[in-house]
Amino acid sequence: MKKSPLAMQSTSQTQKNKPLHEKEALVKLLRWHFGHAQFRDKQLDAIQAVLSGRDCFCLMPTGGGKSMCYQIPALAKPGIVLVVSPLIALMENQVIGLKEKGIAGEFLSSTQTMQVKTKIYEDLDSGKPSLRLLYVTPELTATPGFMSKLKKIHSRGLLNLVAIDEAHCISSWGHDFRPSYRKLSSLRNYLPDVPILALTATAAPKVQKDVMESLCLQNPLVLKSSFNRPNLFYEVRYKDLLDDAYADLCSVLKANGDTCAIVYCLERTTCDELSAYLSAGGISCAAYHAGLNDKARSSVLDDWISSRKQVVVATVAFGMGIDRKDVRLVCHFNIPKSMEAFYQESGRAGRDQLPSKSLLYYGMDDRRRMEFILSKNQSKNSQSFSTRERSSKKSISDFSQMVDYCEGSGCRRKKILESFGEQIPVSLCKNSCDACKHPNLLAKYLGELTSAVLQKNHFSQIFISSQDMTDGGQYSEFWNRDDEASGSEEDISDCDGQ
Repeated sequence: MKKSPLAMQSTSQTQKNKPLHEKEALVKLLRWHFGHAQFRDKQLDAIQAVLSGRDCFCLMPTGGGKSMCYQIPALAKPGIVLVVSPLIALMENQVIGLKEKGIAGEFLSSTQTMQVKTKIYEDLDSGKPSLRLLYVTPELTATPGFMSKLKKIHSRGLLNLVAIDEAHCISSWGHDFRPSYRKLSSLRNYLPDVPILALTATAAPKVQKDVMESLCLQNPLVLKSSFNRPNLFYEVRYKDLLDDAYADLCSVLKANGDTCAIVYCLERTTCDELSAYLSAGGISCAAYHAGLNDKARSSVLDDWISSRKQVVVATVAFGMGIDRKDVRLVCHFNIPKSMEAFYQESGRAGRDQLPSKSLLYYGMDDRRRMEFILSKNQSKNSQSFSTRERSSKKSISDFSQMVDYCEGSGCRRKKILESFGEQIPVSLCKNSCDACKHPNLLAKYLGELTSAVLQKNHFSQIFISSQDMTDGGQYSEFWNRDDEASGSEEDISDCDGQ
């Protein structure tokens, strides 16, 4: 239901005698504009911190409601909240959602017409801007022209907060480091008294520290929600022990009925072949990757969001910025490059907190293929030798965690959480992974896997077509890093860039 802007004003007017960061006033805003009865987990703490002028680092799992941490502050007092986001799709979807609720939000990107940009800039330059939230890319934020506009807004006392989404992108230790995010460190120098809110769903302890230091957060309130997703069941199946992995996945999807699913593949060709196989088997599905034209990708996305298609078989970028909470199965048909990537992608299942599943198909050929890709990426890197060496060691270490996740016999949930520095007892799993639910069966499979591998040729050559290798370059969650240096200051690739 669309809310009237007048309702927002009257809500604020009723709070005249109370601090705007008091819980009662904030809950009223939450109920009126978003229809939620109460805040979740760390949301209220983050909101109250930034409204009081304090920096905040907030780590919440996928689906934890990070956007509320800057949307509510935008409603709590006059002025503008700047949101830095790495995805055009994410910005656009959030702005559409805000406008449907009667909240004045806009985004600036290279995809917009000059007419739209001019209208936004005119509003920012006006005496009383109507905008509450403005979404921008990190590239635009770093340009002198936009920074000049920000400083003018700040000098008029209208810039209330800078929220940095996907903040782990600023860290070279993170799984999706982006150099343009590093330029955000200058925000503190230009806007010394504006609170900064750093938000991420995936950041190991070393990355968390690097994010806070890189953004020059001053005495920040550090909020960390548990990485545990209790509604997800984790399972690994072994391709080397299956007669036909395609047929096995088809059976899994049929057994789950007419539910929403995402299947992630490493290469475009696998997306196409697997999608065709599943379709022939009676599964309502379609492939999605950068090899398709814009119209085809848009059509697939629309069909999936509207439930005309049950399953999307896609490269890893698919799903970012898409607010679909009823995904029941996320399948990785190839092993991901890191636990952080796996956690973020598998976390797109069950965002509505209902029981859902993460299924990973593990094969020794896939393992060697990923090792080949990681080594190739490091040899292509133009950084210094010492930096390349450090990055290479980190990539290998990150990938070894995924190998252990697949080849080890221990609780899968425990391995995921410990990779993020969260120590938990195995009892927390409550048999919600295959290792805990069927330990004897898993031990049998691992023994058979060892025997199967010994019988194979360990030196089998891995072929990856050049076309597949260019589908996202380093298989980044957000962008092709090799393209970044050649792009304009405003350019940013959305999730279709993979």
